[in-house]
Amino acid sequence: MIVIPAIDIRQGNSVRLKQGKIDAETIYSTDPVFIAKLWKAKGAQRIHVVDLDGAFSGLNSNKEIIKQICASMDIPVEVGGGIRTMERLKEVFDMGASYAILGTVAVYNPEIVRKAVDKYGPKKIIISIDAKDGKVAIGGWKDITPVDMFELIDKLKEAGIKDILYTDISRDGMLTGPDFSGLKKISKTGMRIIASGGIKTVDDIVKLKGLEKDGVFAAIVGSALYTDDFKLEEAIKKAED
Repeated sequence: MIVIPAIDIRQGNSVRLKQGKIDAETIYSTDPVFIAKLWKAKGAQRIHVVDLDGAFSGLNSNKEIIKQICASMDIPVEVGGGIRTMERLKEVFDMGASYAILGTVAVYNPEIVRKAVDKYGPKKIIISIDAKDGKVAIGGWKDITPVDMFELIDKLKEAGIKDILYTDISRDGMLTGPDFSGLKKISKTGMRIIASGGIKTVDDIVKLKGLEKDGVFAAIVGSALYTDDFKLEEAIKKAED
């Protein structure tokens, strides 16, 4: 199992939001590139980067920072936030990203997902399923749609998608523990799953590792990285045991 540290970038800073809300923002660093290098030095095998400005507005204002992060890493970097066109997708890969994460576009323009899989292959494209009470959220989680997440997953499978990133947005940044029940339900779809949202302790990683047989192959850790309850090096070791 892979433990993936998250770096959310807003207005050039490394930040964390609670439940995706801008008014619940904490700035952890003014140098996201340094933060990426720090997590790499602590043993990270992959880095998760989200352009929050892109997610909220569709603008690519953090392009140079993300490009610097990718250039400074010798491990894979997955990038998401505001990727809603094939042109923007190409830009993300040109920046050096190993994987691109699509979210909003999978709901309102699923044809882009098909084109992305056809052009780059299913291993390079991850779809973010951000949900609240089973309904998919889009636009940086601002809008809760009537779309059922399992109906969306079925459509994604038809488009050739293999990997999804599942976040229960009510848990994100809240340090309340992962949505194990939701993950178990999603595992029945046969998708490979990256778990995100609510991770607080290394014990949460151990419990998620127990779902490997159900398709949970990675876990994204955000706010917990900045608490005394979570040590990245220990979590990585437990995930590899």
